[in-house]
Amino acid sequence: MQYRELGRTGYKVSTISFGAWAIGSTWGTVDDKESMAALHKALDCGVNFFDTADVYGDGHSERLLAQLRKERSEKFYVATKAGRRLNPHVPSGFTRENLTAFVERSLKNLETDSLDLIQLHCPPTEVLYMPEVFGILDDLVKAGKLKNYGVSVEKVEEALKAIEYPNVKTIQIIFNIFRQRPSDLFFEQAIKKKVGVLARLPLSSGMLSGKFTSNSTFESTDHRAFNRDGAGFDKGETFSGLDYETGLRAVESLRKIIPSEMTMAEFALRWILMFPAITCAIPGAKRPSQVEENVRAADLPEIPEAVMRQVEALYNEQVKAHVHHLW
Repeated sequence: MQYRELGRTGYKVSTISFGAWAIGSTWGTVDDKESMAALHKALDCGVNFFDTADVYGDGHSERLLAQLRKERSEKFYVATKAGRRLNPHVPSGFTRENLTAFVERSLKNLETDSLDLIQLHCPPTEVLYMPEVFGILDDLVKAGKLKNYGVSVEKVEEALKAIEYPNVKTIQIIFNIFRQRPSDLFFEQAIKKKVGVLARLPLSSGMLSGKFTSNSTFESTDHRAFNRDGAGFDKGETFSGLDYETGLRAVESLRKIIPSEMTMAEFALRWILMFPAITCAIPGAKRPSQVEENVRAADLPEIPEAVMRQVEALYNEQVKAHVHHLW
């Protein structure tokens, strides 16, 4: 495993970390015994950073991580998120009372006195133009409830606005072979301001595992079945916002580029780590075998520049027109 500095947090985190959305909800059936086995396997493999949210299984994902802390002695960091519990999810809901309540609930779920990192969970764009919200987070840091805070965003515009606030230490953003826009401008600014960047949906909801076909099916509780057109939340969270059949065609083109010694998933994760602005990729896993495949990418050799250019050309020719201008 390799490790990188997470912005100005003082944490050194595994470049392949663990996204805990899948063990909480909306990725089909999950089994807690298997989920715990996956979490233990992650620690065994050197993972020391876990990303979750208070809405993943209504806090279930956070509680599993609390259980992991009880069962293991290793030091690891947990990043959670807040804000999506609001109904309706509108800017006026980002009050001191609500944010404090969300933090207290996560503290209880995670069975800790202070959160390593909390991220506003894809807030409406207008929230990023409300300095009072970040003042509330500053006060929660002063009170010892939080050690650090950041923002999980949908759009590059939101990421650029968020890092204008001096105490925003991390940005979580969708970045993968099918969503390359963050590398245009945002990465340069993140490096300049020493902001940690967490790449979520690194495998494009599994599309970049190369295991799906036009006949693949998903359970009704899986966002890959119900959210392709944005029925549940932002469309960009499912297959990177790319039409399913378009994604499959791009995957077939990608197969011709990948070095023979790598699986597609390994290649997709290693590609992300080629960007110095990235602190870590946070692929999800529901089973130990998935964890093992994910973490192998951390120690793979660099991808040759010629291959990186081929990936860029594929994106420009087959994907860019569908997603680049939207997020």
